[in-house]
Amino acid sequence: MVPSEAASLVTNSISIPTIGIGAGAECDGQILVTDDLLGKFTDFKPSFVRRYAEFGKEADSAVKNYIFDVQNGNFPQLNESFYLSEAEAEKLRK
Repeated sequence: MVPSEAASLVTNSISIPTIGIGAGAECDGQILVTDDLLGKFTDFKPSFVRRYAEFGKEADSAVKNYIFDVQNGNFPQLNESFYLSEAEAEKLRK
């Protein structure tokens, strides 16, 4: 979060690349934190962030659906479980 004018001055004054994160378009490169880019967190969004997705909302919905399915006995189902072979099960019964 460096003012754009300051980032531009630095970029134009040195011979090595500058990388900005909220420092405007004059830097040689840009960083955008993946969690911000994907919209993972919904409580806070810095002014320089552009969200390209809203994963936070999707994740919240997915977790709620998972909890619902577990509490109601819908997860795991038979095809989501592993079983011993009959020979291995027989060894346990002895």
